[in-house]
Order: sequence, then structure tokens, then C-alpha cells
Amino acid sequence: MIEWSEPQRMLRDALRNFIEKEIAPNLDQLEHGDTPPYDVLRKMLRTFGIDQMAKQRFEQQIAREKDELAGVVREKKEKTPEEQAMADMMRGEEAAMSMLPSIELCRFCPGMVTALGVSMGLTAGTIMSKGTIAQKERFVPQLLTLEKIGAWAITEPNSGSDAFGSMKASCRRDGNGGYILNGNKTFITNGPYADTIVFICKLDEAGVAPKDRKVLSFILDKGTPGLVQSKPFRKMGIHSSPTGELFLQDVKVGPDRLLGETEEISYRSGVKDTFTRERTGVAAMALGIVERCLQLSLKYAKERVQFGKPIGEFQLIQLKLAKMEVARVNLQNLVFRNIELVAKGRSPTLAEASAMKLYAAQAAMEVALEAVQIHGGNGYMAEYQVEQLARDAKILQIYGGTDEIQITHIARDLLSRE
Repeated sequence: MIEWSEPQRMLRDALRNFIEKEIAPNLDQLEHGDTPPYDVLRKMLRTFGIDQMAKQRFEQQIAREKDELAGVVREKKEKTPEEQAMADMMRGEEAAMSMLPSIELCRFCPGMVTALGVSMGLTAGTIMSKGTIAQKERFVPQLLTLEKIGAWAITEPNSGSDAFGSMKASCRRDGNGGYILNGNKTFITNGPYADTIVFICKLDEAGVAPKDRKVLSFILDKGTPGLVQSKPFRKMGIHSSPTGELFLQDVKVGPDRLLGETEEISYRSGVKDTFTRERTGVAAMALGIVERCLQLSLKYAKERVQFGKPIGEFQLIQLKLAKMEVARVNLQNLVFRNIELVAKGRSPTLAEASAMKLYAAQAAMEVALEAVQIHGGNGYMAEYQVEQLARDAKILQIYGGTDEIQITHIARDLLSRE
């Protein structure tokens, strides 16, 4: 894949029109007025049929799982080369169409992508990956339409990069088949408003060292006795993504709230897949930020006159613009490569996903800061959008694993090879 197809360009243009009409005029309120992003995101999902497509894929997946559980054997017909090529093309098209909203939203409001991705991606995806069919049918459909907001709670005040090793949140058996949960989670995306929360904790086991205890996940509802959700934090960037804390004190849940309804499903086993999905998505976010920074910088370089001529005629400004374009091309190629992998039914390794995130996050941050520099004093003002994009870009180097963690994962993979 070397360029967007005509249908993809049409969707991209339609998304841009929606964002310029529904989001751009309200950006100040979303960024600084404590307006949650969910209503406008729901409108976007409805407008483009994203919610219905997600529900349709969910229903198809559940039907397949029920057939497998009932022992129904579907006849597998060998695909002809033409049929396989068509199937690959359809997978690639679906992947491209799912990335375009992230790219376009990040041109104006990267925080919205974070809020959307955690609810529809991480929370719903974790339940789909580890839950029983009953749990999937009970919780997932409303998450896929944003009728309910999801949160994925793993980070704690003393456990960031060392999420499992330093985890203090715990659960213990209550003797009646249920569990009692305790703990404090922080930096939780959608935490203040979440209706459905995947809470990750360690099982209290006598005689088992804390570092070796099972990591279990539970599905909680807003309003559960003993669960407190904080107000949104004030933070450096992605203001349109509400972030908060969760406090659990002796929260009692039944066995139906244990993800998978068995202690044999440890969350440790699926963490690599979660990180891989999350990290590859950063490339699309970075591409949106870089595209917008370059667009704004080009416009400013043509209009801003100093020493009697547009600043775009100065070689140092031209160098900055050229490097922005290099980053844009590289990020677009990373996105295209990821789409091609999906089309072939493959996914990048954790090391490849880490390499993608490391480059994308650093490129977005560098381009955003250069955009501020090109705008000079104006770039430091909130009136000019590059100020916001620079603040927003920084989070890409922190969440989903810091730059330093990405380097560790890449290097360990390289060193483990023969």
C-alpha cells in the first residue's frame, strides 16, 4: 500500500468535514471547559455507521463462538488465489477505515482518540479476549456504541512501568464463591465517567510471594458499593480525555464479575497482545498530529513576514519544514505497513510494535515543538493550535509504555536472536 484508495480518501474528507463542523468550533470548551467528549464521539460513531459496524462484527464473532461451544463444525472451503486476494483486500480496507478516524481526530483533538480507544478498544477488547460469552453479551455491545463508557484500570500510584511487579491492588476469596477487592488506581483514562471498569489486581494467596501471585481481572459497574471515582485530573495535555483515580475499599463482587469466570485466566498471558495493539495505534495518532502541525506551519511560513519577506524563504525555516515532511512520510509508511500486515492476517511482534511507537512518539513531539518554534511567540500562545498539539504529543512518549520501556523491549528482542 503506497497511498489511500479513493473510498478511503472519501471517508477521510467526510471525517474532516465532520470534525471541522462539530469539534473545531468547540475545541476551547472541550480543552478547557471540562466538557466530556462522549456526546460528540457518539455522534461521530452514528454519523459514519461505526457503531453499527462494530455491533455487526461483535454479533458475528459471538455466533462463531457459540457454534464452537456447541460443537458445530463449519465446512472450510479452500480459497482460490482470487478469493484469498479479495479476503486480504477486505481486511486491509477494514483496517484502513478504522485508522482514519484516529488520524483525523488527532489533527484537532488527540485526547478524544485516547478516550475512544480505551473504551472501545482496551476495555471492550479485554472482555472480548478473556471473557465468557455471557460476559461479552452483557457488557461489550454498549461499549462498542459508547452507550456506556469503559475504563481499563492497571496503573497505580507506585506502579507505572513496573505494572505487575509493584501492583498492590488485591482480591481475596470471600468463602462463598465471590471476591472482595481493594486498591487504588491512578491515571485511569475515562475513570471519572466510566460505567464499566476492568479492574486488574493480584489474588491474595497464602504462601505465594506477591510477585508470583495470579493477576486477575474483574468487571465493575459505576456505583458499586465501595467504589469511588475521582473528579478529572488537571494535566499537561489531552484535556479532552478525562483522567482520574479509582478507590476500592472492600468491594464485594460475585463470581460472574471475574473475567472469564475462572482463576486460571491470568492477565499476564494477554498483556503482550494488549501492548502490541496499543502501541501500533500510536503511529496513526502521531500521523494526525504531524499532518496538522505541518499544515499550520506551512501556512504561517507563507504569511508571516520578517525582514521584508515571508519567513518561509529563510533556509532555517525551510529545514524545519523539510524535516516535518520526512516525519510525515515515515509515519504514513508505518501506518500503511500496519494495514498491510492486517490484510495478510498478521500482526507485528511486540518489538516491532515498540519500535513503531518509539519512532512515532518521538517524531510527533519533535515536529510539534518545531511547529511552536516556527510560530515564535505566537506558537507559545493558546490562541494558536500548535501550543495544544505540542502538549498533547508528549503523552505519546509516556502512556502505553514510556520511550525507555520501548527501547528495553526492542533491545531484548534483538539480543535474544541467534
